[in-house]
Amino acid sequence: MQKVTLKELGQLLNATIKGDATLEISSVATLEDAVQGQLSFLANGKYRAQLEASQASAVLLSEKEAEFYQGNALIVADPYVGFARVAQLLDTTPKQALGIHPSAHIDPSAIIGEGVAIGANAVIEAGVILGENVQVGPGCVIGQDTIIGSGSRLWANVTIYHDVHMGQDCLVQSGTVIGSDGFGYANDRGNWIKIPQTGGVRIGNHVEIGACTSIDRGALSHTEIHDGVIIDNQIQIAHNVIIGQNSAIAGGTVIAGSSTIGKYCIIGGDCAISGHLSIADGVHVSGGTNVTSVIRDKGVYSSATIAMENKLWRRNTVRFRQLDELFSRVKQLEISAKGDE
Repeated sequence: MQKVTLKELGQLLNATIKGDATLEISSVATLEDAVQGQLSFLANGKYRAQLEASQASAVLLSEKEAEFYQGNALIVADPYVGFARVAQLLDTTPKQALGIHPSAHIDPSAIIGEGVAIGANAVIEAGVILGENVQVGPGCVIGQDTIIGSGSRLWANVTIYHDVHMGQDCLVQSGTVIGSDGFGYANDRGNWIKIPQTGGVRIGNHVEIGACTSIDRGALSHTEIHDGVIIDNQIQIAHNVIIGQNSAIAGGTVIAGSSTIGKYCIIGGDCAISGHLSIADGVHVSGGTNVTSVIRDKGVYSSATIAMENKLWRRNTVRFRQLDELFSRVKQLEISAKGDE
């Protein structure tokens, strides 16, 4: 088990050390659950009451909160960011693969960089390029002419189709499919004619993709996921979608084809974004929102309704259907009132 001193952590975080700088930390935990040898954090003042009762050996605190704690502490500008950096340093997550398993099938034409690890029953097809220190978990399939940048990691049973380019230091969780056909068809008098999806998928550096997410290939040009994007579990990204740098998308969201999401956007869970529209940089879309038109300005956008008793919901649904009639009656009353003036 790796151990680091408060002094070493203070240097990592550019933190002010309060207390015993030689104290050793082996892992991180919440204020409520922490024990000796663990580091905790206080990022929200409403949990201040847990400070004194916490058994943590040290706590990450802001300068504002430090006055309320007499124990060992690292004082930083943002305790939550500090916690994330320490958690990375002390991460005990196992590697996705170790070495190249003898049951893995690797096409002779594939280029495998130094330090690459490939798990059991993985398939690496013709023309694939894997950069240095790529980890491919058991059961993964990497299709023809796909390129995966150095340091990227795939958990078990990820499927990457042909002509997908992924940058450096990406992480893809189990069950995700990248490069499947987009939903492209023409209708000939009731019969669906499939349109071959000949574009690819282009994924930048430091992108993380959750479990069981689908990213469709482009119809002609590429689907694009830019640097630093984080994508949660069970998300559908349709063909030719473009997601800008450092945007975040929460679970259950679906994005229809040819829509563009700007940089630094936050899309809540269970959102539905219609096709062929754009969302400006810095937009925050609340969970459960249906986006059906262009969003041109930075801000917070929401829709949907709150949960309510079924009887009330039924009554409100009837009233919703009456809105057009009500509007017409009010409009007529306004006209009549103006005529009486």
